[in-house]
Amino acid sequence: MRPACGDCLTQAHVGSICPDCLRASLPSTSVRLRQWNAAQHMLVTRLLIAVNAGVFLWTLLGGVTGILSGSNINRRQFDLAFSSIFIDNGEWWRLVTAGFLHFGVFHVAMNMLLLFQLGQLLETGIGRTRFTLLYAASLLGGSRGALLLSPNALTGGASGAVFGLMAAATVGLRQRGINPFQTGIGATLVLNLLITFAIPGVSIGGHLGGAIVGGAVGYVMLEPRWNRDLPSLAIVAPLVASALCVAVSIALV
Repeated sequence: MRPACGDCLTQAHVGSICPDCLRASLPSTSVRLRQWNAAQHMLVTRLLIAVNAGVFLWTLLGGVTGILSGSNINRRQFDLAFSSIFIDNGEWWRLVTAGFLHFGVFHVAMNMLLLFQLGQLLETGIGRTRFTLLYAASLLGGSRGALLLSPNALTGGASGAVFGLMAAATVGLRQRGINPFQTGIGATLVLNLLITFAIPGVSIGGHLGGAIVGGAVGYVMLEPRWNRDLPSLAIVAPLVASALCVAVSIALV
């Protein structure tokens, strides 16, 4: 034991404690990190929203024309978007960057609202790793779908990823015997599909591609029996789907 002055002592539940004893009583760094990590609700969802919002603000600094509707694009938006000519020139990373690009406030606001709602359901239910992989596969599926149906259009947005999450949630509910229309997920998916075909300029391929890949991955990832028998499928399925989307986009653009 070492002597300690009154100014160095810390009030404890009973009496006081010296600095050395206080440090010794604290959890280790790894334990504190695990505790912090466990306390972060919807961490991936919030990070994705932050990145999308950050990219949107960054693109606005390149020029604020068309801020509400996104009717005009600036150089920064152009550098993140994709079309077949960019992929054909080897700029395959645009398949990813375009998924974080939005044209106008309404575009980013609607996508982030849906992402937040779906993150509450899916990230909480399946965990951060699987949610991240599902989101990535859906995003790349949306990029592939957009290249397939509108190869020459300049495309961007998180809609493909969001549609993939909606489709996966719908499939997952059905696998558990729950009617998606009783939860609001089914109606949200149908409404957004109607908007996809009703509003000009919306990437039909991006939305459908994301929904198809997200639904397929969700079928494997969220099926209870497969998760019990072969839990690795929940990781393998989105990785394989993502790799196929990128490979096919590059090879067949």
